[in-house]
Amino acid sequence: MNPVYRCIADDVVLGEDVFLSQFINLYGCRIGSRTRIGAFVEIQKGVTVGNDCKIQSHSFLCEGVSLGERVFIGHGVIFINDRVPRTVNPGGATMRDGDWAVVPTRIDDEASIGSGATILCGIHIGKGAVIGAGSVVTKDVPPGEVWAGNPAKFINLRGDR
Repeated sequence: MNPVYRCIADDVVLGEDVFLSQFINLYGCRIGSRTRIGAFVEIQKGVTVGNDCKIQSHSFLCEGVSLGERVFIGHGVIFINDRVPRTVNPGGATMRDGDWAVVPTRIDDEASIGSGATILCGIHIGKGAVIGAGSVVTKDVPPGEVWAGNPAKFINLRGDR
């Protein structure tokens, strides 16, 4: 039998019936019930994931990200939490916690983010919005809208399926 490789810190809060693939890294986060997390996903401290979400493989949810209920995150989606990333402070010393500010990002219920998208920090993606694969989201996305491109722009309103 093959061993299962997961790094799940003691401070992770998991809801009921959460599915966790192999090769994941979770610490200091909250994962809602019935959520599915694919392989090679990292979810950092302070992240909240609602119930019934699906996070596909190779995605990165950094500190400051909050997902509502029934959110879909495609393969290889990257979130960013720092407006001006640097390795050293103005004095030349290596930056540590407290030398920079986490900029929160909120994804509302039933939003879908396509594979390979990058979501800049400070963004709010509204309920039921859709982000196209490969998009770079640099602005807030209103509820029910479809956005795509680099930078992502309004395409149309989400239609019924």
